[in-house]
Amino acid sequence: MSKLYIVPTPVGNLGDMTPRAVEVLKSVDLILAEDTRTSGVLLKKFDIPTHAESHHKWNEH
Repeated sequence: MSKLYIVPTPVGNLGDMTPRAVEVLKSVDLILAEDTRTSGVLLKKFDIPTHAESHHKWNEH
């Protein structure tokens, strides 16, 4: 059974990231993010190895 998790991430202060959010991002098969450059900073800081791909209205197909 597939699941979709929507995980809010902090906009400015990475110290606001919750342990549960880190746990979920480490457990999923793929992360879709609006801006992988910004998300990459967060993933690196929390040692999240999950592959991230860009997903926004300009590449919805």
